[in-house]
Amino acid sequence: MDFGIAGKRALVLGASRGLGAACAEALVAEGVQVIALSRSGNVPPALQGKVTAKALDLSDAAATAAFCEELRAGPVDILVNNCGGPKAGPARGQSAEAWRAAFDAMATPVFALTDAALEGMAAAKWGRIVTIGSSGVQAPIPGLALSNGVRGAMAGWSKTLAAEVAPLGITVNMVLPGRIATDRVAELDAIKAKATGQEFEAVQAASRATIPAGRYGTPAEFAAMVAFLCSQQAGYVTGAMMRVDGGMIRGL
Repeated sequence: MDFGIAGKRALVLGASRGLGAACAEALVAEGVQVIALSRSGNVPPALQGKVTAKALDLSDAAATAAFCEELRAGPVDILVNNCGGPKAGPARGQSAEAWRAAFDAMATPVFALTDAALEGMAAAKWGRIVTIGSSGVQAPIPGLALSNGVRGAMAGWSKTLAAEVAPLGITVNMVLPGRIATDRVAELDAIKAKATGQEFEAVQAASRATIPAGRYGTPAEFAAMVAFLCSQQAGYVTGAMMRVDGGMIRGL
């Protein structure tokens, strides 16, 4: 299917690896001109020469503000928000500093970049904003309290924003990954293995047993949903949270 977005400009955050890189690759395949943003400014071999790679540390408030001005001067049609997760840990005993740091590393820069991107989208009367969340938004993940809390706040923001900008031809959606085979998920599995004394393979086998599909998803499968939400065909889909989890979350 032709998604009708060839020639559009997109900004993809966290595009050096994992879900961000997969989303950038899916959009490139649709003929989109992609700016691939990451802390390192690097992209995987599959994207080299196909995207404009830029470095930005989202935890650097001054650098993020400067990039927002660049974004206002050079508008994009599509924004894929993707940020790394904070350290694992329980809800009990987290300091105010830990909560502020997690929020400022994840939510604050995403909100600022989205506001900057919205100016050009509003002027063009067309835009697509997709924010990558987590299954923890709908079913909090034990041991990931900071991520559950901050991503929950981002879900509320996304839903509110969707209603505000829908009359401008702009859609705002979230995509919630379940167990996707990325470096981040492997790191979390390794942490669990160390904490419980289990073998890494045993942890992954137990995790797969909770997924009706019986396996972890691939980044490409996840990115296909993101690309669809960026398409012309998805123009009437907004304010939604799409799960890509192999049926793992049982809630309605």
